[in-house]
Amino acid sequence: MTKKSQDIRVESTTRIWGITVGILAVCIPLSAVTRSGALLPLAALGGATAGTIAIWRTDEKKSPAGALQPQQLELLEQRIANLETIVSHEEFDLQMKIKQLETSDRNHHSVS
Repeated sequence: MTKKSQDIRVESTTRIWGITVGILAVCIPLSAVTRSGALLPLAALGGATAGTIAIWRTDEKKSPAGALQPQQLELLEQRIANLETIVSHEEFDLQMKIKQLETSDRNHHSVS
């Protein structure tokens, strides 16, 4: 596990429990008024616990967000090789030179 993924987990857990403390501060007095007993505080604690477990039990073998799978990487490498072949091909170079000449010829005639 990388340090960055560890930091994300700690930061997320801190946020979850920080919000839960705020919820408890509101729902404990509210549960007395609504006569719901410990239902609201227990629901808040249960939600925070489930969230924390979900964060820390993620499969560590999964690749991090944004990382490419080996097949995706191989496909991209093949596509780059194909593009390099197309761009470096003499015919493509000749076509580019022709277009440049046409553009400069058009610009030269429009200025005159």
